[in-house]
Amino acid sequence: MRGLNLDHVHAFTEVVRLGSFSAAASHLNLTQPAISQQIGQLEKRLGVRLLERLGRRAMPTAAGSALLDHAARIDGAVASLLESLARFGSGEVGRVRLGTGATAAIFRLPPLLRDLRRRLPELEITIATGNTSDIVKGVQDNALDIGLVTLPASGRGLEVTPLLDDEFVAVTARDGVALPRRVTPAVLARLPVIMFEPGGHTRVVADQWFFQGGVELKPKMALGSVEAIKRLVEAGLGCAILPAVAVREAADRANLVVRPLSPRLYRKLAIVIRRDKVLHLGLRETIRALKTLNRKGPGSGG
Repeated sequence: MRGLNLDHVHAFTEVVRLGSFSAAASHLNLTQPAISQQIGQLEKRLGVRLLERLGRRAMPTAAGSALLDHAARIDGAVASLLESLARFGSGEVGRVRLGTGATAAIFRLPPLLRDLRRRLPELEITIATGNTSDIVKGVQDNALDIGLVTLPASGRGLEVTPLLDDEFVAVTARDGVALPRRVTPAVLARLPVIMFEPGGHTRVVADQWFFQGGVELKPKMALGSVEAIKRLVEAGLGCAILPAVAVREAADRANLVVRPLSPRLYRKLAIVIRRDKVLHLGLRETIRALKTLNRKGPGSGG
């Protein structure tokens, strides 16, 4: 209940437990007038009489008995809350809410998360996927602790740390359309191309690459999932531009031919976090782990 003073509730429970205002005051290291004032303020806040005297003993009224039942649960909830929050201030692990794009979640984060789990088994991590604007808003609103996003990204009160260059490549089915050693916009303009759906930054980056090469591409299909695009390419339905990290595994290379783009095409990934964010141990270690991604170079599996 809004405006309910938990100290006043505790004073009330002590009066009932010990049977008198004076005993409760002594136990709580307060004066008797102070206890009487707290009980009076609590009764005023709730709009009911909580205590009555039976002889020399203070006893709860019907309303007081009802409050007493709830007070035990309130104490339990507060104790649980304090225990939960204590780990954030004592150097314990805590919880991390990380937002990123689907491609990074699938291809970059698993080894990082595996290492974090090995080193910090008590760390609780939740992953939310979305586009850059959604993740930035989540970080600003404190719904997310940290984001791994595609630049450009900005927001009031945010710290943006560029991390790595994520290279794109052209892919086609091994038994599909042949691609030259280096693929230009003009080459793809003559072929059926499957693209990411409009609206995301990945599509914007690819469209700009075509535009700068003098090509206005009309894709044969557009999808929002990198895995779906890979499956369609493997089926021989077209070629595609994908992040190199999405086709690095031997299983992918068995069915796909991967070629570099000319000119080379990159998107830059960055960490976003609130400048006023309190960095508990788990969050500090997550940031440190994310920063190791840039050691593996453009287009790598990091």
